[in-house]
Amino acid sequence: MEHNRPFNLDLTDDSGASTAEYSIVTLAAVAFAGVLAAVISSGTVQGLLEGLIERALSF
Repeated sequence: MEHNRPFNLDLTDDSGASTAEYSIVTLAAVAFAGVLAAVISSGTVQGLLEGLIERALSF
C-alpha cells in the first residue's frame, strides 16, 4: 500500500454542482417565503388586503 501519494485536487470536476445550486435556490426561496409570511401576517397588510377584498366583492 502506498501512503506517500500527493493529494490531487481536480478543479475541473463539477459533479455535484447542480445539487449545490438547487440547495442554494431552495434556501433562498424558503427565506423569501418566511419574509413574505411575516409581512402578510402584520396588521397593516392584513387591513389593506381586507379592504381590497371588500371593495372587489362590493361590485
